Amino acid sequence: MSQENVKDAMMKIITGIQENPSSSKVFFRAETQWEEDVRCSAKVRDFPPMVIDEPPVLGGQDAGHNPVELVLVALGTCQEIMYSAYASVMGVSIDTVKVNVKGNLDLKGMFGLDETVPAGFNDVNFQTTIESSADDDALLKLVEAAESNCPVLDMLTRQVPVSGTVTINGRDMNSLVKKSA
Repeated sequence: MSQENVKDAMMKIITGIQENPSSSKVFFRAETQWEEDVRCSAKVRDFPPMVIDEPPVLGGQDAGHNPVELVLVALGTCQEIMYSAYASVMGVSIDTVKVNVKGNLDLKGMFGLDETVPAGFNDVNFQTTIESSADDDALLKLVEAAESNCPVLDMLTRQVPVSGTVTINGRDMNSLVKKSA
């Protein structure tokens, strides 16, 4: 798809939302399933299932990316997509966009060995490299637009409400907790 096709798609979405603001609400879904050991599968839309696994040091067979790596991949690729989308709309020519993302995780938190250590990343750092013939002013505006509107960067830097339920043997976990209390 050319940058012009990306621009056409973006402008069609923007115009549609401007004409019908309620059309801005969208829904994404993923279905995951534990397979064996620490290997899982994930299904998104009509794509073939992807394998999620851990490296051997964490009990896996290294059959796929692990969940925290997928978070890093999501951040990097979301940034790249936002750069492409905004560049097309803003008329900024870009040759390449690459994002190198790193996350530091202390396994003591994941294994519950130290309650003061979080289970997830302690910090995430990304380095974006852009090659472009555009002037610095246009590129700085592009950086501001892409980074301030990247959904994954937003989710990682803002406290997002997350909720869930657990069903055990066909029963809602909340009903089991109430019986044992």
